[in-house]
Amino acid sequence: MVLKTITILSQLALIHVFYFAGVGLAHILSLPVPGSIVGLVLLLLSLFAGIVKLEWIEKAGGWLLAELLLFFVPSAVGILNYKEILNWQGLETVLLILISTFIVMAATGFTAEKLYRRKRKGGHTS
Repeated sequence: MVLKTITILSQLALIHVFYFAGVGLAHILSLPVPGSIVGLVLLLLSLFAGIVKLEWIEKAGGWLLAELLLFFVPSAVGILNYKEILNWQGLETVLLILISTFIVMAATGFTAEKLYRRKRKGGHTS
């Protein structure tokens, strides 16, 4: 249990290195993209280049995905401060959320299915 916790914390630290690098790079270059997105791109490029191995961040990534819903609770509560916007554009917002959720779920399912089939055939997923 302790070893698992230490592993996840060290992997989270590595993910945060990329986050902070992305924030710094976005600030220095005055990019119109949030630093967190730049950090994700840096991490993705590092994974593709083999600089970072998937095993180095896999458990922390799994934990973050498992607890993802908890990260949205503060945002959902914060939206309640803007009732006038919800009253004005509530239906459009709800429809947009439902449609985008469906698209993300379909794309994720499609991608997972393709990767699963490729892995079963003995192909490489990375």
